[in-house]
Amino acid sequence: MTASTHEALIRDSWTRCEGYGLTHRSPPRFSAEDGLDITTLLHTQHTLLHTTQREVLPYYENILANSRCLVLLTDAQGLLLHSWGDRRNIEPALQPGFSLGASWLERHCGTNAIGTALACEQALHIQRDEHFLEATRCLSSAAAPICDAQRRVIGVLDVSSDSYLPPSHTLGLVKMLCQSVENRLLLDQFHREHHQLVFNTGQDNLDSPWAGLLLFDDSGWVVAANRRADSLLGTTAAQTHLERLFDTPLRLLLDLPEKQPLLLHSTGQVHFHGQVRKFQRPGPVVTAAQRVWQPLTLSDIDLGDAQVHKLVDQALRLLEKDIPLLIHGETGVGKDVLVKALHQASSRAGRPLVAVNCAALPTELVESELFGYEKGAFTGAHQKGSLGLIRKADKGLLFLDEIGDMPLNVQARLLRVLQERCVQPLGGGDAVAVDFRLICATNRPLREEVAAGRFRADLYYRICGLGLKIPPLRQRSDKLALIQRVWEQHRAPRQTAGLSPEVMALFLRHSWPGNLRQLSNVLKIALALADDQSIRVEHLPEEFFGDLQPASGPQPQAHLVPTDIANDTLINQLQACGGNVSRLARSLGISRTTLYKRLRESMGT
Repeated sequence: MTASTHEALIRDSWTRCEGYGLTHRSPPRFSAEDGLDITTLLHTQHTLLHTTQREVLPYYENILANSRCLVLLTDAQGLLLHSWGDRRNIEPALQPGFSLGASWLERHCGTNAIGTALACEQALHIQRDEHFLEATRCLSSAAAPICDAQRRVIGVLDVSSDSYLPPSHTLGLVKMLCQSVENRLLLDQFHREHHQLVFNTGQDNLDSPWAGLLLFDDSGWVVAANRRADSLLGTTAAQTHLERLFDTPLRLLLDLPEKQPLLLHSTGQVHFHGQVRKFQRPGPVVTAAQRVWQPLTLSDIDLGDAQVHKLVDQALRLLEKDIPLLIHGETGVGKDVLVKALHQASSRAGRPLVAVNCAALPTELVESELFGYEKGAFTGAHQKGSLGLIRKADKGLLFLDEIGDMPLNVQARLLRVLQERCVQPLGGGDAVAVDFRLICATNRPLREEVAAGRFRADLYYRICGLGLKIPPLRQRSDKLALIQRVWEQHRAPRQTAGLSPEVMALFLRHSWPGNLRQLSNVLKIALALADDQSIRVEHLPEEFFGDLQPASGPQPQAHLVPTDIANDTLINQLQACGGNVSRLARSLGISRTTLYKRLRESMGT
């Protein structure tokens, strides 16, 4: 960063501070959130905190322990998560700023390394007199944002000092620490099923945090990359095939001995040195059925899409506060999967999760199933009576799926239960107190249902403490990682071959009207037909091609097929047939098997 650029950043920060109503004599306001729950804050930021401790502590103990420094970690809202170092030299007025949960945003503390790094999303050093508030001018700090795989800022690392450490030295150290943390986050998230390609401008610095890092699958698709990789390549590497980044065949990379140095030539004609660190799959220890039924965690759901990340974070925070959640989403987006993962991550994981599909219960049985009944309450009632599903959820989580299908008379009784937290069984008896967290889900627009008189307005506002909308698969930015996760969930232990490049390309531009449920079914069929081979176009069910969207933008140049089909590429002809392989085969007068073979040839695979 040039001196003029840095000066411009400081001027812009001071302007923002004035806009917040601060003056140079304003006191810092570290306690920015009333009622902030530190336990919840640390729980939701556990991964960031744990990873940073692993990466920062060795540097602190070996480099900074003898200096009067404080290393601070905050979340993306500038709230302090942890600190390393000696606070004895910090002025008393600033001591609250080094307590857990303290806010370092500019609006609360003026220009400072953490708050300004968050505001401009870049690393910088703030010297004493550059702080807007006079109270913080005893500090000299360097800070850099920590980003996740999708380049979203998830935290800030800061080195603060009351002494004049060389700014360039401190800033360089903070950048290196942040890169180490980001690399570790990538590896922890993706290393279990993916190979690594590490590359740099020299062979001697491949083990440096500044090396480019790509994580890719057996098919050569890059699922994640660090910021250094994008900088070296001059492009966004994630969701790109390796053979479009380097003039090196994928087979050569996979056949290379572990960590053997190689020379790489990028498609931009830049030379790099690299190493491949291959993922070694363990032997089969579980069956495919066992793999499917393993409980999903929030990390299996939050794979990089910004909407999903925000949704998961908000849902877990509010669930612990006993605020009801209402989840919206198209059929098949995974509402029930999200609820199961939230239950596993919550403080009630050891308590029951009772899921009720309101649309599946016969109208005449909804009340008895939900609220229970006393013995002899009605003809056909069990002689011992029934607790009911709501009482079974006591101390746990109650999930009412498709709540928009609940009859109006039952809605009134449910409202009373939610207000009083007591259940009155059918047939009399004493009301029984219940304690549960509530999540509801629907694919209906409940506001419209309320306006039409089909859903009670008072119940709607009781269950909708926070409305959450799961985006459909076609709109998710983490589609590649999600496809890999579903494939991993359904594959048998012996099925280590992934999706071929042409299939992955089709998957990424498919409209997926059935969302995750459709993706799951397509992969199950393809895995069954592919056996232990890589999934190819011929393994996909016929219905898959009916929803295939035409490719947009310039497409990779396809090889022409034999001269009897020479006037156009097969891919274009297949698109003209709406993706219907059988129709194209009939129009060409060849079998589907022959057409599949020529499709592979036309794509150079």
